[in-house]
Amino acid sequence: MIRTIALLCVLVAAWPSAAARAADVSVKIANFTFSPQRLTVKAGTTVTWINEDDIPHTVNASSQAFKSGALDTDQKFSFTFAAPGSYQYFCALHPHMTGTIVVEAATGSNTPR
Repeated sequence: MIRTIALLCVLVAAWPSAAARAADVSVKIANFTFSPQRLTVKAGTTVTWINEDDIPHTVNASSQAFKSGALDTDQKFSFTFAAPGSYQYFCALHPHMTGTIVVEAATGSNTPR
C-alpha cells in the first residue's frame, strides 16, 4: 500500500513535465524544404528542426533571434519560443528555403496547431 501511494505521488509530481513536453514540436528538413513551412505554437513551446536531407542545412532567424550552424544528416537544432510574435527563418546555405513560426500568447492550452 505504501509503495502504491509513493508511486502515485511520483506520477502526479511528474505530470506537469510530461504535459509541457507534449507542446514541443518538430519541423522536418527534407527535399530542400521545411515541413511544415508555417507553424503556429504557444509561447514556451520548443521547436526542433531535424535535417533529413543528405546535405547540410541551417536554421537562421531573419531577426537573428536564433542561428543553428550547419546541420548534417539527422542532426537537430532546438529553440524555445518565449515571446509571442512571428519568426521568419531560412537556410543560410540555400536561401530559397524559408519558414515561419507564429507564436501566440501562452493562455489556456499549450497545444500547437
